[in-house]
Amino acid sequence: MQETWKFDISTSIQDRSLESLILKILLEKQKDMGIFLSYYYKKEGAVVENVQLAGLINFLNEFHGYFLVDFELIHFNACLNIHEQNKEKMKLQFEIDRDSKQIILTGPYWPEREMDEI
Repeated sequence: MQETWKFDISTSIQDRSLESLILKILLEKQKDMGIFLSYYYKKEGAVVENVQLAGLINFLNEFHGYFLVDFELIHFNACLNIHEQNKEKMKLQFEIDRDSKQIILTGPYWPEREMDEI
């Protein structure tokens, strides 16, 4: 499994530095980032909240790179009286598509386990 998420860029790409543009999108779309990252933990029954940039934004070329985010991973089950909260980190790749005015985030590849043979 590898998840991808797209965010529209509301301002002109030339109006600001790309680093500040990415920071702005991460702040504005914090809840959407939580939904995006929660897809990785749905089999565990966990959700992601409070996604924040953890470190520098690393550019591999002008419009492509990666950064690290940290977040709270929350396991909640009222029936089992579970409410656990842990800090986690994840490396995300980004690509800025100037033509469609979008930033495309790609999470890590997590292989899915196949069904066991009987």
